[in-house]
Amino acid sequence: MAIAPEEIEALIRAKFPDAQITITDIAGDGNHYAAEVIDESFRGQNRVQQQRAVYAALKEQMEGSKGALHALALTTKAPE
Repeated sequence: MAIAPEEIEALIRAKFPDAQITITDIAGDGNHYAAEVIDESFRGQNRVQQQRAVYAALKEQMEGSKGALHALALTTKAPE
């Protein structure tokens, strides 16, 4: 079952309400996405910490073989 980009954004926004979020379907199949998340809460964190926080927001959708989200290329940063 595929997941819509709007659903991914809503899951991320629930944890990062003020973030600038861009979701792109990189394979056109509804299963492989790229996401850019820019949020002030990332300031002072390294990329691993930032990305773990975002992946935690998506955990249920990415778990196991029945997860709706199969691949996510993730870019995170604090605003400039």
